[in-house]
Amino acid sequence: MSSPGIDGDPKPSCLPRNGLVKLPGQPNGLGAASITKGTPAAKNRPCQPPPPPTLPPPSLATPLSRVALAGGPCPPASGPASGPVPGPPVERPPLATDEKILNGLFWYFSACEKCILAQVCKAWRRVLYQPKFWAGLTPVLHAKELYNVLPGGEKEFVNLQGFAARGFEGFCLVGVSDLDICEFIDNYSLSKKGVKAMSLKRSTITDAGLEVMLEQMQGVVRLELSGCNDFTEAGLWSSLSARITSLSVSDCINVADDAIAAISQLLPNLAELSLQAYHVTDTALAYFTARQGHSTHTLRLLSCWEITNHGVVNVVHSLPNLTSLSLSGCSKVTDDGVELVAENLRKLRSLDLSWCPRITDMALEYVACDLHRLEELVLDRCTHPYTPGWCVRITDTGLSYLSTMSSLRSLYLRWCCQVQDFGLKHLLAMRSLRLLSLAGCPLLTTTGLSGLVQLQELEELELTNCPGATPELFKYFSQHLPRCLVIE
Repeated sequence: MSSPGIDGDPKPSCLPRNGLVKLPGQPNGLGAASITKGTPAAKNRPCQPPPPPTLPPPSLATPLSRVALAGGPCPPASGPASGPVPGPPVERPPLATDEKILNGLFWYFSACEKCILAQVCKAWRRVLYQPKFWAGLTPVLHAKELYNVLPGGEKEFVNLQGFAARGFEGFCLVGVSDLDICEFIDNYSLSKKGVKAMSLKRSTITDAGLEVMLEQMQGVVRLELSGCNDFTEAGLWSSLSARITSLSVSDCINVADDAIAAISQLLPNLAELSLQAYHVTDTALAYFTARQGHSTHTLRLLSCWEITNHGVVNVVHSLPNLTSLSLSGCSKVTDDGVELVAENLRKLRSLDLSWCPRITDMALEYVACDLHRLEELVLDRCTHPYTPGWCVRITDTGLSYLSTMSSLRSLYLRWCCQVQDFGLKHLLAMRSLRLLSLAGCPLLTTTGLSGLVQLQELEELELTNCPGATPELFKYFSQHLPRCLVIE
């Protein structure tokens, strides 16, 4: 560039004065000192040709021309350049605040650690508060955590903007009342449409509160009610919406057969039902209609003490498309009930018969013969808790039946007290097994357990409270089953 003279005429930028020339500023932003390596960083330097003239390396930015080295005027800045002139270097943020690096780094931390890291600085919080880092997590809020106490003693509902920024689709509220739920709906910006799942535990919600919640929160499709004893079956009739696809009701004293009638009539799109109710009888299971038969794939009947084999008949005829069934704690179900399940529910992939004291090896024969798609089988504590003569239920013979199941991936045998080393030998042929639980099996020895190293595809092995599980055995497993998680 040229600078104006005293009379306003342009003057060359390198006009000689008393034998000195002012070098033009360099485009790399480092000043004249960056022209050549080892050259003193002087603003003015002699405009006489140094003997002999030495051209700078071609890699250096904007080298002086031969005319300038000979003492002549420098060419105008707008003239053709002898080589490409790079722009100023791009300034990168420090590594600690580089969002590209942080986006990859934060995947390696747990949810609790992310909560702590978000308090380090605003840059980290901005990255961590992206919904992708919190997908699949459900915040648990207790009633006392929903309010801040002001200096005057009054209560103010907490700010939930941090939860909204992370895009949580589900919440678990513990110990809340109808008023607390209304305050939550009013103060959480995503409550009307953005919340897909709600869980209420040990809460005093009434029929009115349940109705308001499901009416206001139109996005809720998954609902869990646990330990809520103030709503009644009438509340279910007035509040349940057809949009609900997953429902879990447990430990609610007012739930009985009429509640199942409401569920079957009002929820035609129900895909998953989990029910723990001590007063539900076989009659309730007859309420399911053909609509649920097409949509429902998961049914969990937990500790439904009044359910018998007659109830199982109603289930298998009304819900033929089940892929997951739990009869855990249904103490009146016998081998005949399991036979009905095996013959009619051929699509089952998961079956839970834990805490069923009337189940014997014969039931396992039915399972092995008919349920060829089964991937998970739970047989925890299949022993009678009171009558000593009934304790022998699941034995090595039952395991020999299961050894023919080529699709079984997870097998739970916790506290099956009659399983011995001979039974484990049958399991060694099950190359598809990925998870095996033998917790609390007292008759298994170190020798018998050591043979499990033949299951090289095993990913998890639980040996809690096994007398035969010694420190030497765990060391042996670490050497021969390096990819398996062994739970001591």
